[in-house]
Amino acid sequence: MKRLSRYRRHKAAGPFLMILALLAIGTTFSVASATVKQAPNAFARSAAIDEGKQIFLKGCSSCHGLNAEGGAIAPSLIGVGAASVDFQVGTGRMPMADMSTQAMRKKPVYSAEQTAALAAYVASLAPGPAIPEDSVLNYERDGNTAQGGELFRNNCAMCHNFAGQGGALTEGKYAPTLMGVQPKQIYEALITGPQSMPVFSDKTITPAEKLSLIKWIKSAESEPNLGGATMGRIGPVTEGLLAWVLGIGMLIGIAVWLTTRAR
Repeated sequence: MKRLSRYRRHKAAGPFLMILALLAIGTTFSVASATVKQAPNAFARSAAIDEGKQIFLKGCSSCHGLNAEGGAIAPSLIGVGAASVDFQVGTGRMPMADMSTQAMRKKPVYSAEQTAALAAYVASLAPGPAIPEDSVLNYERDGNTAQGGELFRNNCAMCHNFAGQGGALTEGKYAPTLMGVQPKQIYEALITGPQSMPVFSDKTITPAEKLSLIKWIKSAESEPNLGGATMGRIGPVTEGLLAWVLGIGMLIGIAVWLTTRAR
């Protein structure tokens, strides 16, 4: 006790205790601030999940089941991730009235906020692909057009046409055009594989290569069409053949009409 009393009377004891007090106050303030910042985020996420569940029960559960377990006409949504919901609902493909046909791109039924809430709810059911953030989608800076063109021809052209204009598939299905599609939606389609499209995981096509693909598609979208009617940009031979057939057909029709009137 005498030894401790001697340290308390030391002239450096006061400043030392002051420093310790300031460190304790600063640490406590930092921990409290971090807790306060995290709490609103957790509350907002919980509120979005609850809102998404209500939207799901009203607009999606009749096909996908009350717990998103799937049904006779619609698949399970457990594990599909937020990216799949954002793509399907954000492009207006879902909800759809007739599940026996291919989902078509149309005006979205739900707003961006409602779509985000739906995605948050489905993502809370099981892990799955997340919605890519804007920082990940900087294809203009990180993409390579030449590499993207090669990747597209090797992996996408057989369905979407070599110019990304879309094409027919078997059993009445089709690959839609990629012109006018948002970069985020292209990325989401690659990682979720909607409709008949396969899933291109990061092991198959890396995130950097995905950005190159997007950059090439956007480059093809901005190219002027110098051949007149696009016709899927199949080429001048097809356009010439169509013009020839229509032209000859019209001439034959005119000749028959003139012959009929001459009689």
